[in-house]
Amino acid sequence: MPRYAFEVQVQPQYLPEHSTQGLWSFAYTITIRNTGEVPAQLISRHWIITNELGEVEEVKGLGVVGHQPLLKPGESFEYTSGCRLRTASGTMQGTYFCVAEDGERFEVDIPAFALDDGTRRVLH
Repeated sequence: MPRYAFEVQVQPQYLPEHSTQGLWSFAYTITIRNTGEVPAQLISRHWIITNELGEVEEVKGLGVVGHQPLLKPGESFEYTSGCRLRTASGTMQGTYFCVAEDGERFEVDIPAFALDDGTRRVLH
């Protein structure tokens, strides 16, 4: 088992009731689990959001939804947040910056995941 490790699982969801013409709304629920050997705290996040036109938005900030959870080995933290796109689909990926109880700093990759309104369309 690595000393410093978080596992990230994501469940995205399209929100048609919050979408308007020209803006698509998505929610994503993230579960972060400390799979390492040392307690560690999530300090900040960095998101890269790309819509289907290739337009990129970067979001950086402290914590997640107002929290900087300290997770002991085996503990997890779950939160739901959201974003809006100018297209019906896109992707999100990023990193969490964490600090272990012993002072070690490390980053956790958030694997890319799809945001999609579920409609099928053919682009020419």
